[in-house]
Amino acid sequence: MLDTACKPLIALAASLALLAMPLHATAANSTPVNELPVEDVQTFAEIFERIKRAYVDEVDDSTLLRNAMRGMLSELDPHSAYLDQDEFRSLRESTQGEFGGIGIEVGMEDGQLTVITPIDDTPASRAGLQSRDLIMRVEGQSTDRMSLQEAVNLMRGEPGTDLEITIQRRGEDSPREITLTREVIRSESVRSELLEPGYGYLRVSQFQNRTGDQVRQALSRMEADAPLDGLVLDLRNNPGGVLQAAVAVSDAFLDSGLIVYTEGRLADSELSFSANRDTAAPDVPLVVLINGGSASAAEIVAGALQDQRRAVVMGTESFGKGSVQQVMPLGNGDGLKLTTALYYTPNGRSIQAQGIVPDVEVVRGRLEVTESSRQLRESDLEGHLRSREETREPGTSSSERLRDDYQLNEALNLLKALNVVGHRRSAAG
Repeated sequence: MLDTACKPLIALAASLALLAMPLHATAANSTPVNELPVEDVQTFAEIFERIKRAYVDEVDDSTLLRNAMRGMLSELDPHSAYLDQDEFRSLRESTQGEFGGIGIEVGMEDGQLTVITPIDDTPASRAGLQSRDLIMRVEGQSTDRMSLQEAVNLMRGEPGTDLEITIQRRGEDSPREITLTREVIRSESVRSELLEPGYGYLRVSQFQNRTGDQVRQALSRMEADAPLDGLVLDLRNNPGGVLQAAVAVSDAFLDSGLIVYTEGRLADSELSFSANRDTAAPDVPLVVLINGGSASAAEIVAGALQDQRRAVVMGTESFGKGSVQQVMPLGNGDGLKLTTALYYTPNGRSIQAQGIVPDVEVVRGRLEVTESSRQLRESDLEGHLRSREETREPGTSSSERLRDDYQLNEALNLLKALNVVGHRRSAAG
């Protein structure tokens, strides 16, 4: 008599044996393709049976099969994954812009859970977490051998609850233990302001479904009184997001030409996106800020504007995620996130594992103003003759913020220099 526990195993082996048979295409002259090796199927069934009989804890068939599917996907690349119903819902929430957690984008780098970037104005960013911090423990559990989805599930939770993580920062000897309080993360993806009269600042923290519309609205607000003399597009620590949103943001600054194209094994994964003539800001001098936390969709925008010679890219080399994931619902309510293509910039550059190299490299820092930089001037002398311009009210300036953000300060200086050169060329012409 066969053990009752072995009956599902026999059914499984029979099903796998059928899969191992040659798969024939429907065309008359086609040749057999994609044979599953029988020996490997038999080995899988043998491992399945030994786990069922000898593992220290009893494990049901469904759990074993789901674990097998997770392993099958996780070994492909860091971004492919099997998603149960909770994980599938969580992914949809993040693209829509609201979820409960600490506000952090993570990935796997060399098998280690790694911070890609903290999201602006969230517990993670306020605690000082940085791109490429290694997360060693979550809630006391080691992240070694923990899947990406398992880590995300642990970090998300009810607002108001605490989360303990241990990070290891590169260049530091000792790990840091950090306690964060979860919040409802309503990640508004676009923020804008005037740094100085005529010079705008546009921050895109991630690419969500409505990001393209929000960028156009922000540009319209900043240009309500007068056209902009220059704009800084800040994509630092932007982990990416929706491909179509990256195309829409690029299209806001381009009136023609290729933005991005993708290549994969299937015909429907080979796509090409070009700019439309209806453009929000086709002529504004533009500087794009990137860093090691700029990934995926952020790299698409930076690469398109760089290749099209529409902007000067400034900062440090980007993350280097040049793959496209397709999210597919499964019949049981779960989901599948599968890498289906690589994307390329208009000039045919692959970003995968290489990143965007800035035109002007500017590292992160803080501008220090020394006392000696303020010297006696004519206007300081008692009884000096007044200029006709001296009675004007000075314009408002984000001087303190620019002093704390060296890269942003340099971007503004570059825009001013571009305007000076442009005006001189116009006058000479």
